[in-house]
Amino acid sequence: MATVGISNPKSRLRLLLLEEHGIGEDPTVWEMDYDGGALPGDPRHTPEKLHKWLTSKKICPCEPRKMAETDLARKMEELSRSNRELEQFAYVASHDLREPLRMVATYTQLLAERYRGKLDRNADQYMEYATDGALRMQALIQDLLDLSRVGREGGKKQSIDCDAVLEEVLRDMSSSIRDSGAIIQHEKLPAVTADRCYLLQLFQNLIGNAIKFRAKAPLEISVAAEAEGKYWRFTISDNGIGIAPDCQENIFTVFQRLHARTEYPGNGIGLAICKKIVEQYGGKIWVDSKPGTGSQFKFTLPAGQPCEQGAS
Repeated sequence: MATVGISNPKSRLRLLLLEEHGIGEDPTVWEMDYDGGALPGDPRHTPEKLHKWLTSKKICPCEPRKMAETDLARKMEELSRSNRELEQFAYVASHDLREPLRMVATYTQLLAERYRGKLDRNADQYMEYATDGALRMQALIQDLLDLSRVGREGGKKQSIDCDAVLEEVLRDMSSSIRDSGAIIQHEKLPAVTADRCYLLQLFQNLIGNAIKFRAKAPLEISVAAEAEGKYWRFTISDNGIGIAPDCQENIFTVFQRLHARTEYPGNGIGLAICKKIVEQYGGKIWVDSKPGTGSQFKFTLPAGQPCEQGAS
């Protein structure tokens, strides 16, 4: 069987013909310029005659590459749709779970406060486990909600002064910076094209990560940037515990933890959020590190307009 399709790109009439060979066999696709002349009968009913006519005209079938490109485009669209559906599910699930979980956490905390010491030691321990589990689940759901929101809420693309953003992050984190004794230095930072809220979250997560995984030596953190074509490459360096080379790719994956929860708190989502934010603007993020020598987290973002009023 042969099927004819007609297209007219840039006023040039083209014919696309699909010749089917039977069940389980790939069809042949023919493409030809059409000069307005008569085709050999009705191609829908005379495939043999059409095939002979095409070969006599020395018209070749479409290259397999074109068919592969079409198939790849279709699969990419299916993958994109699947990812959107997964993000929608994560958003709805995490959003709808917050309220019932909040009630569980509240009442387990009330039980622990009211009956602590009035029952046996095991009961106190069980209530402590229940309260701790509910609070950790609350934090996990909030992290998942934050992750699903990146890109979903249509982040604005505008020129943002990174100096102003970093100063705000350092003010918001002043308590943890003071408690850790961290010394944070930064150069003059450029403007980039991004959403301000996402940029705040990006710097906060990376600086918070450096504070969390500090070593015994006084913590030193530096923030710098240098031009790289149409992008700026940022580097956030620390002298913390460092990361083994074979773990450096995995740390940007959701729920990937390198240490026990008893050593360092967290759900293993912060760096995944950073990766999603950076990639949303066409950038990359990676880490250079060795155990015991600290880490350098690097990421790229598109350059913005310097000194734009009201952008910070």
